[in-house]
Amino acid sequence: MDKLGSWALPITILLLLLFGVFRKVPIFDTFTEGAKEGLKTSFTILPTLVGLMAAVTMFKASGALDLLSDALKPVTQFLGIPEAVTPLILMKPISGSGSTAIFTQILKQQGPDSFSGRIASVLACSTETAFYCVSVYFGAVGIKKTKHTIPAALMGDLTACLIAGLAIRFIFNGAT
Repeated sequence: MDKLGSWALPITILLLLLFGVFRKVPIFDTFTEGAKEGLKTSFTILPTLVGLMAAVTMFKASGALDLLSDALKPVTQFLGIPEAVTPLILMKPISGSGSTAIFTQILKQQGPDSFSGRIASVLACSTETAFYCVSVYFGAVGIKKTKHTIPAALMGDLTACLIAGLAIRFIFNGAT
C-alpha cells in the first residue's frame, strides 16, 4: 500500500498528459495559461489576505481574544463548554493557523483525552475558517456581497460548538 501512495501522483500526472495528447490539447500552452491565471488570482486576493492576517495578529496581540473569552465565560459555563476551549471557538472562524496554535496549546495543557481536549478536537475538525474562506474564494471571483454567507457560516460554527459538548458527553457516557 505504501508503494501505491508514492506512485499515485506520478501516475495521475502521466494519465493527464496522455489524456491531453489523446485529445490533441496543446499541453504546455494550456499549462502556462493556467499558471498565468493562477498568478493573477494570487495578486487579486493578496490585499484581502494581508488585511485578514493583520487583523488576526492585532486581535491576538491586543488582548482582545482574552477579553472576549472572559466576557463570554458565563455563556460558555451555562452551555457546558470548558473555559480552555473558548479561545478556539473565537479564533476558528478567523484564522486556521491561529486556531491550530490554540488547539495545540489546549492539547498540551489539558491533554488529548480530557473533556476540553476532546471538544477542541471535534471543533478543530468540524468548523471552518469562515472569514478566511470568504475573503479568499469570494475575492478570487470578485464577489463583494457576503450578506448571507458570513451569518450562515457563523451559524454553522455556533451549531458545531453547541453540539460538540453534547456529542462528547454522549459518546463517552458523561465522562468529562
